[in-house]
Amino acid sequence: MTHCAMILAAGRGERLRPHTDSCPKPLLEINGKPLIFYHLESLALAGISKVVVNLSWLAEQIEAAVGDGSQFGLKVIYSREAEALEVAGGIVQALELLEERFLVVNADIYTDYAFEKLRSVSSKAHLVLVDNPDHHPRGDFALNHGLLSNASNHRLTFSGIAAYHRSFFECHAPGRRTLAPLLRDAADKGLVSAELFAGKWVDVGTVERWQSI
Repeated sequence: MTHCAMILAAGRGERLRPHTDSCPKPLLEINGKPLIFYHLESLALAGISKVVVNLSWLAEQIEAAVGDGSQFGLKVIYSREAEALEVAGGIVQALELLEERFLVVNADIYTDYAFEKLRSVSSKAHLVLVDNPDHHPRGDFALNHGLLSNASNHRLTFSGIAAYHRSFFECHAPGRRTLAPLLRDAADKGLVSAELFAGKWVDVGTVERWQSI
């Protein structure tokens, strides 16, 4: 059972400008609390003890706010990127800091997903999918009897919440790398399990969506 997680917090937040010109997206507040704090609290509640946070844009602000994680009952360590390496690239760079199995959550979502459900995942990769929001009507992947599928019909949206075995990334060289091609290839091989989550989930990607929460 995994005790490790990674929060992806290196993005620039272009669509949230000008707010993210001086404040990194993970520190934007919802109901008076920085967005990343919700994730840290939920991960701690789920029994996670170690969290790796990747940083790039305004990294020092996030590190100052989160610190060593003790305020959340966690051990937080940082993976710094000179420039954001995209999701897969950021995970590959941080692999030596992660355990054999780990959870991943995008810093820029707002959700009440119960992370403890992912701690006992046994597949090489496991994605949490949600119904397609208005801003992403075509979705990303289909769900076929518990497995991720590239089928073009009945697609759902990848929530930015997942669990992985480190072998999913170990064969890839460091550098800037997106996640979708890796997932699509693994889905074709039947290596990725998935689930549909029907609870609270918002992609805090624009000013309008952020302020609507």
